[in-house]
Amino acid sequence: MKKHMSLLAAGLLAASAASAAITIDTVFVGNPGNAAQSSANRNHSQSGGDGFGAVSYGYHIGTYAVTNAQYTAFLNAVAASDPRGLWNINMGSNVHGGISRSGSDGSYTYSVRTASSGFNNGQSMGNMPVNYVSFWDAARFTNWLTTGNTETGVYVLTPLGIDNNTITRDATEYANGGVAIASENEWFKAAYYNPGTSTYALYATGSDTAPTATVPNSTDANSVNRSGSLSPASNTVTPVGAYTIAGSAYGTFDQAGNVWEWNDEYLFTSSRGLRGGSFNDFGFNIPLQSSLRNVGSPTFEGDGIGFRVSSLAPIPEPSAYAAILGCLGLALALMRRKRRV
Repeated sequence: MKKHMSLLAAGLLAASAASAAITIDTVFVGNPGNAAQSSANRNHSQSGGDGFGAVSYGYHIGTYAVTNAQYTAFLNAVAASDPRGLWNINMGSNVHGGISRSGSDGSYTYSVRTASSGFNNGQSMGNMPVNYVSFWDAARFTNWLTTGNTETGVYVLTPLGIDNNTITRDATEYANGGVAIASENEWFKAAYYNPGTSTYALYATGSDTAPTATVPNSTDANSVNRSGSLSPASNTVTPVGAYTIAGSAYGTFDQAGNVWEWNDEYLFTSSRGLRGGSFNDFGFNIPLQSSLRNVGSPTFEGDGIGFRVSSLAPIPEPSAYAAILGCLGLALALMRRKRRV
């Protein structure tokens, strides 16, 4: 029993150290057992999304994509040395990247950048979606949230599994409260399904009409950040949730435009799923539609790619871990007292 409690304490402390650094806002997606999109329940003629969106359980999904500030906290926790390449040089040098690195190997530190040009000039990029992240970077971030370790959690990362792209979600770890990259069906349901009408929209703004490409605003419920939104000369990422009323029926934001988002769907031997479109989609609405399923090499890192997380429970905030650890401490104290009696 003592060994079990010690292991539990170590695990909770590791997870606490991870999650205490950040807070991730989530929304609850209920209505378990909903039907997948089909010709019978979509409000549009696009059949490309048929067969997606059915989820048999309730879950929590990120209200927004993971941000530069959240990923910076992750880097500072695990990447004083960075043999796995969790930081991409473009994060610090490209106009679309939002994270700087300083120091030398073994003592690297990371900080959020201030935009120096374009639409975001002078703004902190902390609340903008992290980009230049591979699928494996995203998996390591969620593992860290789950266990405090980048290589174990919902995804058990082994060199051979990474090379062969065979690693999939550990259903047991997820069921036990782990944090994952949103699955394709979790992502699709949160973006397009309306629980009030049991129907699917064509766009993640809850509309079947193409969203307007415009600057962030609080008056247009069907507006997004895609090419042309900010003027061709300054197309770039915008703060998450900046289109303040253009959310999905469940209350997620930016699932149309801003950045494509990895999902953990395994596709072929060389690809993972991507959905949602990005700021640099050259003015086309098609990438934003539920009918478009994109794919990418899991090692690819680009300016228009980020990710969103999911979990069966709200991702614990520091206060929650403090309560857990407090109860654990009390239990240990009572055990010691009982042994002395």
